[in-house]
Amino acid sequence: MTKYIFVTGGVVSSLGKGLACASLGKLLESRGLKVTIVKCDPYLNVDPGTMNPYQHGEVYVTQDGAETDLDLGHYERFLSSPITKTNNITAGQIYHRVIGKERKGEYLGATVQVIPHVTDEIKKSIRNVGKSGQFDVVICEVGGTVGDIESLPFLEALRQFRQQVGYENAIDIHLTL
Repeated sequence: MTKYIFVTGGVVSSLGKGLACASLGKLLESRGLKVTIVKCDPYLNVDPGTMNPYQHGEVYVTQDGAETDLDLGHYERFLSSPITKTNNITAGQIYHRVIGKERKGEYLGATVQVIPHVTDEIKKSIRNVGKSGQFDVVICEVGGTVGDIESLPFLEALRQFRQQVGYENAIDIHLTL
C-alpha cells in the first residue's frame, strides 16, 4: 500500500516546506522508494497563472501544460518522476469541481457543505495520485500556514484521510521556525 506523508507549516509563510518536501523525497528515493509529491494550495484561484508573481512567486509549467506553484518545479528537479497537473491541487479547483457536481445533480439535492463534499473532493484528489500503484510514497504539502482559514478544509481532509488509510500508512510533519 502507498504511504502518505503530510507536511504543514506554522504561522510563517515561505518557510521552505517545498524544498523540505523535495529533499525528503530525494532521500526516500535514495533508499529505493518511488516517490511523488502533491502540492495543496488553499487559495481560491484555480491555478497561479493569473496571480501577481511579486505576491505569489513564479509560475511553474508542467510537461502537460498546467500552470502551477513554483514548488512543483523544485519537486521535479529533485525527484526522478515527472510532475503533472494532478500533482497540483488548489481550493479553487476543488470548489469548481464541487459546484460542477452540484449543478449536474450528482449530490441528489443534498445541501452541499464543506464537510463532507469539499473534504471528500480533496481526499479523492490526493488518493488519485497514489492510486495508480506506481508510487511507494506520496508526500503532500499543504501551502500557506495552518492558521489560514482557507487551510481548514484541507487540514480536516488530511485528518480524515489518515483515519481512512490507517495511521500506519500516513504521517504528519509540521515545520516551524
